[in-house]
Amino acid sequence: MAKYFDVHPENPQRRTISTVAGLIRSDALVAYPTDSCYALGCRLGSREGINRIRSIRHLDDRHHFTLVCENFAQLGQFVQIDNDVFRAIKAATPGSYTFILPATKEVPRQLLHPKKKTVGVRIPDHAVVQALLSELGEPLLSSTLLLPDEEEPLTQGWEIKERLDHEVDAVVDSGDCGTEPTTVIDFSDGEVTIVRKGAGDTTRFE
Repeated sequence: MAKYFDVHPENPQRRTISTVAGLIRSDALVAYPTDSCYALGCRLGSREGINRIRSIRHLDDRHHFTLVCENFAQLGQFVQIDNDVFRAIKAATPGSYTFILPATKEVPRQLLHPKKKTVGVRIPDHAVVQALLSELGEPLLSSTLLLPDEEEPLTQGWEIKERLDHEVDAVVDSGDCGTEPTTVIDFSDGEVTIVRKGAGDTTRFE
């Protein structure tokens, strides 16, 4: 059964965040809220976590996983960014965007798109995730909590607990965080491509 943590959305309890971070370090798979919708997250190097996310969401090997980063300095360790892209991403973060970029050697191979060698990265604007990332000291490997054959992600912590009780190790509930996933922007080919319009405003990239 999944452990359930009720966390304040603006002032997350430090002890609870520390407990959740400890679970993640021990290879737990966690459902947690973001500034767009709930996500599944695990330790960066967790092969088991990747496989469990693929199983829950029925994903193939072309799926772009996302590295959820605490800040821009951390994000820069995992992707290659030129000056123009740097300015564009810097102006849009933190926020409800996922950026697809060429990965550095810091990114585990199993996370990369098999042909493009790219990875998704983002910096969320959400106090609970920021507290968790600060405690972890490294990015969370994540994917939107959108179940197969469903049009919208799950939005309520109690419902996630009920439906995924035997598939995740913990659920972090800080209230409703919306149903709209991130806006996805692909910079990997040197051009700006809007892959998905979501919670983030796309006008700055059009």
